[in-house]
Amino acid sequence: MIYLESFFLPSFEQESTYEYPTKYPFSFFSDKSFYDIHFSPITIFYGGNGSGKSTLLNVINSKLGLERKSTFYADETFEAYVNMCKVRLALDDYGKEIEVPVNSKIIASEDIINFILSIRDHNLKTEEKRKELEKEYLDAKFSKYQFRGLEDYDNLVKKTTALRETKTTYIRKRSTLYRQFSNGEHVLRYFDIELENDGLYLLDEPENCLSPKYQIDLLKLIVECTRFCSCQFIIATHSPFLLSIPGAKIYNLDLDLIDVRKWNELENVRLYYEFFKEHKDVFEQ
Repeated sequence: MIYLESFFLPSFEQESTYEYPTKYPFSFFSDKSFYDIHFSPITIFYGGNGSGKSTLLNVINSKLGLERKSTFYADETFEAYVNMCKVRLALDDYGKEIEVPVNSKIIASEDIINFILSIRDHNLKTEEKRKELEKEYLDAKFSKYQFRGLEDYDNLVKKTTALRETKTTYIRKRSTLYRQFSNGEHVLRYFDIELENDGLYLLDEPENCLSPKYQIDLLKLIVECTRFCSCQFIIATHSPFLLSIPGAKIYNLDLDLIDVRKWNELENVRLYYEFFKEHKDVFEQ
């Protein structure tokens, strides 16, 4: 499924009308003759640090006004650049523009890290709460006092509850400890939560915190969401696993003149290939 068909960056002539035409991101992409981006169901921006792949995602996200969780500071220059950009949405069978679904969003690596940290923080606070509940349970169960009036009602309820329930049940009912998973498992759970049917998703280096095994699992999830759930993905990555997604359109931002390339032509992938080819005999023993 395609919602966003094309995105147009400002030309050199348009940039020159701005007060500071050399201030980032002005002139960055025009210097590489990169103006028109045409999307597939899965489009990837590939490049090293400083290549501008995350900037492109943020420009597109700001132009479309999609949901985002992590904060992103956009100064006047960035906003001026975004205002010069243009969007072309896909058309339906009747020639009408297909609206970008409301659940569309950008997912940054910071969002994933914050999700993992929030689970750890919750469990830490829950562990402290469970210790308090354990003391509360024991105090209530073995306390000796007489019911004298309404001021003792809460204590009476706690005591009768403690006598009726086991300590484990008492604590479990009053606290929720999230199951501990590996970082990779938490990241995949995060994507399971965030990715819905019929959505345009901008993923900024989603491979962060993922081992190769889980990067392959994420690859499969992205392919399935595209094939069966009417999702479109625009991904910034240098993961050789995500770059290998079948049918993905890859823009190589490391080129002097940015252009589309096959995944097996990319330097990052070739480095892996050459490394393992050099050690081929080790794997064939």
